[in-house]
Amino acid sequence: MPSLSRTLPVVAGGLVAGGAVALRHPVFGGTPSGERLARMRASPQWRAGGGALGGRFRHPVPTSLAAPTPATLWRWVAGNRAVRTPTAPVPTVVRTLDDLGAPADLRVRWLGHATALLEVDGRRLLTDPVFSRNASPGPLFGVARFFEPPLPLGALPDVDAVLLTHDHYDHLDYATVRQLAGRVPRWIAPLGVGAHLERWGVAPERITELDWWDAADVAGVTVTATPSRHFSGRGLTGRDTTLWCGYAVAGSAGRVYLTGDGGMQPQFAEVGERLGPFDVTLAEAGAYHADWADIHLGPEQAVAAVRAARGGLMLPVHWGTFNLSFHGWTEPAERVLAAADAAGLRVAIPRPGESVDPADPPAVERWWPELPWQTADEAPVVSSGLA
Repeated sequence: MPSLSRTLPVVAGGLVAGGAVALRHPVFGGTPSGERLARMRASPQWRAGGGALGGRFRHPVPTSLAAPTPATLWRWVAGNRAVRTPTAPVPTVVRTLDDLGAPADLRVRWLGHATALLEVDGRRLLTDPVFSRNASPGPLFGVARFFEPPLPLGALPDVDAVLLTHDHYDHLDYATVRQLAGRVPRWIAPLGVGAHLERWGVAPERITELDWWDAADVAGVTVTATPSRHFSGRGLTGRDTTLWCGYAVAGSAGRVYLTGDGGMQPQFAEVGERLGPFDVTLAEAGAYHADWADIHLGPEQAVAAVRAARGGLMLPVHWGTFNLSFHGWTEPAERVLAAADAAGLRVAIPRPGESVDPADPPAVERWWPELPWQTADEAPVVSSGLA
């Protein structure tokens, strides 16, 4: 029988080798190279340094993210479970291809988390499509969604473009991209993300990669990538080696702003000055925590961001779909309503799948259950580095 001293290195070596093989799976994406990498390195957001690509993207405001401790990990597993996931079916407005009708001049349908179907000047744009059950590298990992997509992927109408804000699993889904690769004529993404798309079967000529403030034309609709204060990465390595962003979508009938993921930043006001005002803003308002305040807004800062960007009607996203933080699943909606009321900001909180006309939004109806939640005073979320 082999000795323990001889067996352990073999087992450890096997685990390392197995991990290395796993990390080569397509789900982890591609590695930028050639002209793509040269353009990344020329970006004002790029900082030369170490790593396999010789540098990383950085936001101008220093951004910190506390490393998880054993206590934090245990809290993730066991803490506050009773209110972090729904115990009854989430009300949705189920859509079929037939009932969608012709695209409107200006309309938004929130499909869950950061996935939305935008209609601007009769064009359709799909944001951060995630139609898989889990926001993770595979079905055995990560967190399962609370409800089935109200518009099944098979019922999705023709879209003019997909807009991707960054490469995290809850925004960029391998299985969804594989199914849409041949159906969508334009894929708009921040610098470097095109390497993932190409590896997953999207033709290079269909991909447009943007730096902050770069713009692209989609059948007469202008899509401009905007700054956000976040980070990127899909594996144990490669953090911040692709860019992240929000988007301003402008047509003759109206303007839509997507904040993208990220903490509070002075650039929200610049977005409003350069590209606003907007008719509606899809603002990231969930999956927050005090330790993550530099990379996620939280409800109160989301309201402040919409006001700074001259964002018009606020439609909170990035909540109510996946269990990605320690707060109750209904808490983002409750805190958004409280903060928006104090700020005098109009809000729409549609059921997943429900249509929103920014000129005549539906009245807020509490379709979510009453559950315990913490106020901004009890659990503040305040980004650093803004003084």
